[in-house]
Amino acid sequence: MFVVALSRRQTDELLRMTENSLKSKTAILQEHPEDAPSGWTAVQRRLAASSGLSLLLVDGRQPPALVVSGNNSICHALQSSPDHVSLCDPYCGDAHRRAMSSGDVVHYKCHAGLQCFTMPVQLANERNLAVIGGRAFETGADYRAVVERLRTGDLKELLSGDPLSNVIFAEPAKLDQLANHLQKAAREFKTESSYLAAKGEEPASAYVETRQAPALSAALKASDDLRSEIDQLRGELEYRTHFAESLRHFLERISSTDPQTTYTAILTNSKDLLLAGRASLLVVDERANELVLKAGVGLTARISDVDRIRQGEGVAGGVLETGIALVVENIENAGMKPAPAERQYKTKSFISYPIRIGDRTIGILNVTDKTSGGKYDEVDLSLLEIIGPQVALALERAEWQERAKEFQLMSITDQLTGLLNRRYLQERMNEEVNRSRRYDYPMSFLMIDIDDFKNYNDLNGHQAGDQALQITAHCLKVALRSADVACRYGGEEFGILLPQTPLSEASMIAERMRMRVAETVYPHGHLQPLGRVTISIGIASFYQLVDNPERMIAAADRALYNAKRKGKNRIESYQES
Repeated sequence: MFVVALSRRQTDELLRMTENSLKSKTAILQEHPEDAPSGWTAVQRRLAASSGLSLLLVDGRQPPALVVSGNNSICHALQSSPDHVSLCDPYCGDAHRRAMSSGDVVHYKCHAGLQCFTMPVQLANERNLAVIGGRAFETGADYRAVVERLRTGDLKELLSGDPLSNVIFAEPAKLDQLANHLQKAAREFKTESSYLAAKGEEPASAYVETRQAPALSAALKASDDLRSEIDQLRGELEYRTHFAESLRHFLERISSTDPQTTYTAILTNSKDLLLAGRASLLVVDERANELVLKAGVGLTARISDVDRIRQGEGVAGGVLETGIALVVENIENAGMKPAPAERQYKTKSFISYPIRIGDRTIGILNVTDKTSGGKYDEVDLSLLEIIGPQVALALERAEWQERAKEFQLMSITDQLTGLLNRRYLQERMNEEVNRSRRYDYPMSFLMIDIDDFKNYNDLNGHQAGDQALQITAHCLKVALRSADVACRYGGEEFGILLPQTPLSEASMIAERMRMRVAETVYPHGHLQPLGRVTISIGIASFYQLVDNPERMIAAADRALYNAKRKGKNRIESYQES
């Protein structure tokens, strides 16, 4: 039996190797800050926060890093996933080696389209350290590409882990600026550490901000160039913070299980981000190749009154045809016809933006009347480019939900009459019977049959018979209340469920329906035995002996038989003999 004593570093390495061997079962460790130079973590976090970019201190291939600050959520999702971390290995995984080999700043773009840099840093006596910085999108196209991978490509398994919660955008100059600040901070940290080491002290955790004793730190704080940099960045930081908060959880805010709620949320959040006083969201009906207005803010007409827009028709139709965003600073200078005066637009500038999934345009977002009174430009378009992929995801989900609802409705609806079918009636009756039992509510059920319908079919043909069924269904629906449930039970029979309705009230509703049918002119009604189309109705109400759906239906059917036997065109109620 052998006993081997391991150092802390060896023990940590062994633990990491064990974690890697189990990586298919658990998320990958991202950092171990306890091994970072004392005091550096706070410095790195300050730099990441002030720049709005990511910073990682690494001592070899990662993950894990020593310290991770302000990480891009897409990077976190990729590098904590055992199934996807290998995609990052040639980029951030190899960043430490490239930094140490070059001895200088190295810029690169990773497989996810993120701009990064790596550079060696010397902190205190630690020489084998490097920093990875940036991890930011520079273009909307790169962002759209990775969102498409998350939606349907090789990264779709990561979408459930909220990879879009902290997406970072920046122009190239910001990465260069961060690299310069990082070099300066590393030099200051090394000098400070040496000063404290000579005095036998440890660096404070917030080193530059909290320490006032060392003269060097005080001088650095008071330096004019540092103050000017702070003043210069303050405005940018405030804007960046506002925008980051607006973008954070954007997809979550615009998504709902109800399609119409999603449409409204997309429009409201986009309008607020673009500072628009008026906006509209149109969705493509691919079967007709037309745009349908789904939500609008500040419109002078009701959404239901707005006509569909054909491809190539007007501004939105033109954007649908080309798939290219249209930014107009002044509609008159652009040679376009202004909108009619009655629409009361406050400005002459607008953006019409295509919402795209891959090569397919699925909707158009229009914004106008900027609240500041100014014009829309390429900066505003870039904001739409940033939120566009998330809007597309939410819009596609709403499209799926609408189709699912449509298919669900088809499965419980009679296609000929538009009434609910027998399957739905049975499920709903179970619910209402249980509710009546629990709360002692009244409940009634009507069984309705078109009198002498076989005669109508035989004389006039099945097409005329179908039309008669449709007319009858309409008569029944208009005589009912909103809570009542009208179903086609089968053939020429209809079932009407009347929740929380006693027999006396059910009889009045039944009489209203009987009279409505009898007074309606059917194309061949005069050929019927009674000289018109009529219905007979049987009523059953919930009580002790009729206390389940089967008994209620049977009781109403027996009452209907009595109505037929007594001469038709009449109403009978079930009476226990």
